[in-house]
Amino acid sequence: DIKRVIAYSTCSQLGYMFFAAGIGAYNASIFHLMTHGFFKALLFLAAGSVIHAMHHEQDMRKMGGLSVKIPFTTAMMWIGSLAIIGFPYFSGYYSKESILENAYFASNYMADFAYIVGILTALLTAFYSWRLLFLTFHGESRSKPEIFDHANESPLVMRAPLVLLAFGSIFAGVFFSEYYIG
Repeated sequence: DIKRVIAYSTCSQLGYMFFAAGIGAYNASIFHLMTHGFFKALLFLAAGSVIHAMHHEQDMRKMGGLSVKIPFTTAMMWIGSLAIIGFPYFSGYYSKESILENAYFASNYMADFAYIVGILTALLTAFYSWRLLFLTFHGESRSKPEIFDHANESPLVMRAPLVLLAFGSIFAGVFFSEYYIG
């Protein structure tokens, strides 16, 4: 379920916020909460656009090849996924790196453990984000031909908020980092 994957990723992102607060990096925790709001909302709305295009199908195993049918939604999902995995210069990069940096330099005896767990969860986040992208948008279509043939982009009223959230998913980290990091 495409929405379930995104919902489960919320748990790992909340884990980052809690572990930042646990090591005393409250500013990094709030910073990640803010950037997370942009890319998580983008991912959920883009998933809604995919579900709309696929006539209410939510199973990623029944998708594939959608990048040719819904390129705008594909781009939005890529932006949200790159932000959530902490790809350099997207908003998640600044907030996740701030949390990991605080853990690395903390003098707490559990901080080293938290740092290692943070790195491992970042790798897991990257894994399921890439899996979502490739199962949904790339490769051969695994959906019924009549559903795939009629798949099309969402109307402008659904796409306009995606653009605003994509802007925040890309630039919120760089614009607000000086207020939260340091």
